[in-house]
Amino acid sequence: MSSGWFAVGAVAAGIGVALGAFGAHGLKTRVSPEMLTVFETGVRYQMYHALALLALGLAATRQGSSWTQAAGWLFVIGIVVFSGSLYLMTFTGARWLGAITPIGGLAFILGWAALALAALRG
Repeated sequence: MSSGWFAVGAVAAGIGVALGAFGAHGLKTRVSPEMLTVFETGVRYQMYHALALLALGLAATRQGSSWTQAAGWLFVIGIVVFSGSLYLMTFTGARWLGAITPIGGLAFILGWAALALAALRG
């Protein structure tokens, strides 16, 4: 699945660039500065973890394991839940979505822990 993680990372990065451009040019006059910052946080964390998925794809070619698979899935879950909840909050104004965001953050943290375990057990 190493090439799969690389592909997922590339797609997530491409979407992150598109969303970043949309935020900079399309949202600036449509949402408050506070909500624009929320949106930009979602884009930033999506990009960080898209890059992590690219690196994971490369690393898994040398040392794939159940821990690298877990890290990949946790990064994807983190992008969807953390960044996705921030995007939805920006578009809908539904502040309650902020209660979901930490679940995505926890997935990111667990993904990094899984990646560390993959490295230590490799």
